[in-house]
Amino acid sequence: MQTIRLILIDKFIWLLGGSVLLATVFPVTGDAEPVAAFAVSAGIFWIFLLHGIRLDRQEVVAGFRNWRLQSAVFGFVFGAMVLAGLTMSWVLDGYIAPMIAVGFLYLGCLPSTIQSAASYTAIAKGNVGASVVAAATVNLSSIIITPVFFALLAKSVGIIITGASFVKIMTMLLLPFVIGQLIQRWARPWAARHGNIVGWSDKLAISLAVYVAFSGAVAAGIWQQVPGDQFLIVAAAIAVLLIFAFGGAWLLGGVADFVINDRKALLFGGAQKSIAVGAPLAAILFPAEAAGFLLIPLLFYHLSSLVLSAPLAVRLSKL
Repeated sequence: MQTIRLILIDKFIWLLGGSVLLATVFPVTGDAEPVAAFAVSAGIFWIFLLHGIRLDRQEVVAGFRNWRLQSAVFGFVFGAMVLAGLTMSWVLDGYIAPMIAVGFLYLGCLPSTIQSAASYTAIAKGNVGASVVAAATVNLSSIIITPVFFALLAKSVGIIITGASFVKIMTMLLLPFVIGQLIQRWARPWAARHGNIVGWSDKLAISLAVYVAFSGAVAAGIWQQVPGDQFLIVAAAIAVLLIFAFGGAWLLGGVADFVINDRKALLFGGAQKSIAVGAPLAAILFPAEAAGFLLIPLLFYHLSSLVLSAPLAVRLSKL
């Protein structure tokens, strides 16, 4: 019952599912597209401004004292998972729509979550402080690492990321983050006092990016171009990735001889993937119709990992 309750009360799962459903029934079209694109850009700026405000530099510095755990999380997220995503995109090429196959590579290059990783680590009675720092560190690094890795590896599957895209990334992701860090002294207390409103605004901005991207895919004929059996292939591939991610992260903690609380932090900090970075970055790199296809593996993976994390966290809390 506790597992089911954890899944049902996660409003973000319902919000993301609702965004996809709304885009399917009422996609953004015509004159509304420029307005939606501007709203997404504003939302992306807001998301990364909040990241800059909320990420405490002192926490990151303190967290690096546990350098073995931080290195393991960083290496698993940007090493093992990137290779897994690249391999999956190669294996699936020719069996599913090309941009969906590329989406597996994109998924692999993304950082882990912050809030979900910390929440499930807490439920599992793991090292929450280390989890927060590890997730925050890989998310900060992802502003540079994710687009660079994706640009370099995407060439192997015929996708070219232009210099103009990197300028947009710096403007829409790095600039607001830096501003957030600069105003953190004054803005962080305000964000803490209005945590519920700030948290919902963050989630709504992410959901808007998903809604607009998937609207583009619907307008491009995703339900006509992608038959049902391809979605079954995607689901099976996501299941394989989840087994690799969660099983690999847990085994790595054992091989590294981490204490049990650190293994729990590595598990949730290494295996999950952040749609908070993935959806905005896709909106910057690609037009909506392409971004919608690209995000399908991430949506499958993100929602499935949250559902999987609930029973795992409850079970691990007894260790």
